[in-house]
Amino acid sequence: MLIALIGRDKPGALQVRLDNRADHVAYLKGSGAVSQAGPLLDDAGEMCGSLVVLDVADVAAAEAWAADDPYAKAGLFASVELIAWNKVI
Repeated sequence: MLIALIGRDKPGALQVRLDNRADHVAYLKGSGAVSQAGPLLDDAGEMCGSLVVLDVADVAAAEAWAADDPYAKAGLFASVELIAWNKVI
């Protein structure tokens, strides 16, 4: 099951993102659940959120993955949305 995780950073939290980026990227690469991932950008081209497409068994697995993300543990996100997604192209 593909699940899109959309995480929106708290205002002014770019340094939190930068401080935890290496651990987050290692988690993305090492978890075995990530199909695609990358940062959301604001109008100035600065990172302001995350889009991660997870390939997991169910929503509970996506929730568990999201809870273990170093960004989540660092308190980076103002909101996180998990949405079932269907790849067309």
